[in-house]
Amino acid sequence: MNQSRRTLLKSAVALGAVPVLPALAACSGGDPAGAPENSKATSLGSGLADAVPKSGIQAMVDGFQRSSGDTVRLNVMPRQQLIDNVSTYLQSNPEDVITWFAGYRMRYYAGKGLLAPIDDVWEKVGKNFGTGLADASSYEGKKYLVPNYNYPWVVFYRKSVWQQHGYEVPATWDALLALCARMKKDGLTPIAFGDKDGWPAMGTFDYLNMRTNGYQFHVDLCAHKESWDSPKVQAVFDNWKQLLPYQDTGALGATWQQAARSLASKKSGMYLIGTFLLQELTDKAVVDDLDFFAFPEIAVEGTDAVEAPIDGFVMAKRAEKNQAAKDFLAYLGTGKAQDAYAAKDPSNLQTAADADRSTFSPIQKKAAELIANAKSVSQFFDRDALPAMANNVMIPALQSFLKDGKIDIKGLETQAKTLYASA
Repeated sequence: MNQSRRTLLKSAVALGAVPVLPALAACSGGDPAGAPENSKATSLGSGLADAVPKSGIQAMVDGFQRSSGDTVRLNVMPRQQLIDNVSTYLQSNPEDVITWFAGYRMRYYAGKGLLAPIDDVWEKVGKNFGTGLADASSYEGKKYLVPNYNYPWVVFYRKSVWQQHGYEVPATWDALLALCARMKKDGLTPIAFGDKDGWPAMGTFDYLNMRTNGYQFHVDLCAHKESWDSPKVQAVFDNWKQLLPYQDTGALGATWQQAARSLASKKSGMYLIGTFLLQELTDKAVVDDLDFFAFPEIAVEGTDAVEAPIDGFVMAKRAEKNQAAKDFLAYLGTGKAQDAYAAKDPSNLQTAADADRSTFSPIQKKAAELIANAKSVSQFFDRDALPAMANNVMIPALQSFLKDGKIDIKGLETQAKTLYASA
């Protein structure tokens, strides 16, 4: 998870709950009536304000302008400012195209009629995206997002450690538990873990939920179409309780970076984390010794659901007749455009199938294949669920669970009812 993504998780704001900041209102928008169909101009509202991703977005804009002859007015705003004020922004005078996220954060605004469906754009670029990416970009049968990049959460390990002890990749839950017991006997911490900042535990919850109850239950629970005080949710925590003896006992006092160093120093046998791990482990000898596997199956057969948060682009409702905006979105869904972004920001994986992967490391290539072959792609919990549910409820609940293995699912449901009713 990159720095801006971690910053996002610190926000305890419900979607659309905060009035628009003057700076956002003053900088946003174009023609309030929307551009005509034959327009040669469009606009992009970008929340990627940090230097590296900002340069990547600029490279995409420059490439489109050169190839099309159209013009793109770029409005860059602080990421958190866009997130906190997006509801008011979309209802006022937003740019035509906007950087945004898949999952609940997309579906919520599509359901409110604030985003335009872009099925005609997908007719041009759909071949570039697998089923999982397509489903994550959809709401009620229509497409609303063009994916730009993502990164999977996987179980990392050091090949040399596994070769030394003769460990094998576990395909099932029972095999994982048996491997953990063996690692503990061998003097290793089976699972590196750092949850001081609160968000890493959500990745574990997501996989346990999908492998126990399936991808659709995960999506429905996050949208509060399923109840938190159900036997299915209790089963997730019952399974997790079996893992607690094998996760790092100092997790609540450690950051994800400290947990990464535990894996790097061969003190831990495994680590469930996003491929942003490579931002922290930069020693080539260590990186070359890394490999990973998909979180093993539990009650649901297979490992076809992959946790891989997707960043991309949506179109404001007011721009649905602007052909230049649609042409811009179609360009953004090509490998050429995403390669231009990746040349400036190589920390994430291009999603387009025709992107250039010739410079990918073995880890990057394997990660890209994992996502491309996934039947379902979930977002990190805070993107698939209401942000206030993630931050105000789940972080403290999961941290408490890590202390004593106890969880109050009735309390989770009570809080969920209140938060989702007011969203």
